[in-house]
Amino acid sequence: MKHLHVSIADQTLTLLCDDQPVAHYLVSTALKGPGEASGSEQTPRGRHIIRAKIGGGMPVGAVFRGRRPTGEVWTPELHVQHAGRDWILSRILWLSGTEPGHNRLGNCDTMRRYIYIHGTPDTEPMGVPLSHGCIRMRSADIIDLFDRVPVYTPVQID
Repeated sequence: MKHLHVSIADQTLTLLCDDQPVAHYLVSTALKGPGEASGSEQTPRGRHIIRAKIGGGMPVGAVFRGRRPTGEVWTPELHVQHAGRDWILSRILWLSGTEPGHNRLGNCDTMRRYIYIHGTPDTEPMGVPLSHGCIRMRSADIIDLFDRVPVYTPVQID
């Protein structure tokens, strides 16, 4: 069985199959650290699942807003035109918590917080916390991961 492990301390995501690591990626989690509260801009911890996969077949660098492709493809010029945008690129794995009262339902619901594993521009550093709560990856890495995991894959974040 496949599952993902995200280490906030190490800023890594590991894909495991039958508890054996098969792929390892650098990521960027929340600048404000770990936390589950709505509005905290923190990365939620605990057990999750991939609730939805969005963007299959889209080009590398496809730009998403509100989980919908804008029709744009990220370029340095587009980046300058939209300074300050929190870029969501290439693919989205939308997470849902599985622990009621910790990361599901109420004021801590991961899915209602719109927490994703998603692509980000290659100009953004990996291995350091800089996101607004999501788990950012290089576009090539999120596409690789997207193609390897089905919906409902378990995700442990700690």
